[in-house]
Amino acid sequence: MRLDDLGPAPGARRPRRRVGRGTGGKGGKTAGRGTKGQLARNTVNPGFEGGQLPLTQRIPKLRGFQNPFRVEYNVVNLDDLDKLGLDSVTPEVLRSKGVVHEKGLVKVLGRGTVSRAIAVEAHAFSKSAARAITSAGGSVTVVPSPHGDRRPPVRGNALANR
Repeated sequence: MRLDDLGPAPGARRPRRRVGRGTGGKGGKTAGRGTKGQLARNTVNPGFEGGQLPLTQRIPKLRGFQNPFRVEYNVVNLDDLDKLGLDSVTPEVLRSKGVVHEKGLVKVLGRGTVSRAIAVEAHAFSKSAARAITSAGGSVTVVPSPHGDRRPPVRGNALANR
């Protein structure tokens, strides 16, 4: 047996049905579409539901809610700061060392430990990170965001503002 001898068993593959080739054979005349009407005339777009609001418009877009005021941070952990071996750490230093992305705000999180006093400046700190840095004798300084406060204004009671 050779590779070119292989093939499907006899009768396993049947030729496709060629419809619409006249009344002489199966699938002649109306070609399996019934008689008259919109579906018989090959003019229906995919997804058309007869004027009913289509399914693609009825269901939600499934992409979720995009909050325009979301604040995203580049994350740095305590063990990353400890590996740097610096006494003073700022967002600019972290960017120049390639620890965080060139753009965006920096937040320090509390994974790992700090073995010596470090002066850390960042846009945000987790409570555990701030506690670990200060307990090691270092200092924590919150740098204001260059974008300002991007949150929407708080709308209080309308009667209280009169």
